Amino acid sequence: MLLRLDKRDTRPLHEQVAGAIRRAIADGECGPGDRLPAARDLAEALDINVNTVLRGLRSLRDDGVLEFRRGRGVTVAEGAGGRSDLLDRVHALVTEAACLGYSRADLIEMIRGMQ
Repeated sequence: MLLRLDKRDTRPLHEQVAGAIRRAIADGECGPGDRLPAARDLAEALDINVNTVLRGLRSLRDDGVLEFRRGRGVTVAEGAGGRSDLLDRVHALVTEAACLGYSRADLIEMIRGMQ
């Protein structure tokens, strides 16, 4: 898996790491059950701190995109591709809503009103 970070990107590095892994999954570079390189190896390849990589990996675990298993390392979760796409769209929606002056609470109310 080849990951690259854009040095001009203003987002925090851990978010960029998470985004790069999401893209790799979406592009089919890795799929459900595939094992990711060790965080230390990713940090070295990206020339960033290992704790930054771990923070990005943990956010993907919390989103259900990755699984951490003792002795097996970090693997891509089943259904991660679809979930990753959906999360990207949710993040885009939240960002667009914020630009228009809507809060997350406003979005939640809009979604509840659609049921």
